[in-house]
Amino acid sequence: MTNTELFSLAVKAAENSHSKYSGFRVGAALLTADGRIFTGCNIENASYSLTICAERTAVFKAVSEGVTEFRAIAVAGSSDGDFSKPCPPCGACLQVLSEFCGDDMVVVLSNGWYRLADFLPMGFRSDNLR
Repeated sequence: MTNTELFSLAVKAAENSHSKYSGFRVGAALLTADGRIFTGCNIENASYSLTICAERTAVFKAVSEGVTEFRAIAVAGSSDGDFSKPCPPCGACLQVLSEFCGDDMVVVLSNGWYRLADFLPMGFRSDNLR
């Protein structure tokens, strides 16, 4: 799976976004270590704090199916259908990705790919609990 293909799946996942409050549709496509893809979209709620991002939707879908090893995630976001502007993961999503993925996980955006550590150089992980 190429980064371009993974990003295209993220754009497609954004079609299912429930974003009637912000109008900002986000999709994510998560590539697992065994080659499976889990997609997610943002799901907004009138009680804004209950909104869940596309990235966390994809991760939680995978984890709920017993998958906890990931290679890459692509994220696409837009309010007007133009997914060419980069849409990096928010802090909450970076924290969840950090829990499962480590610093070298690939994050694919419209303008290229990055390492998770580029966004979250000192993620809070289980080692911090000891």
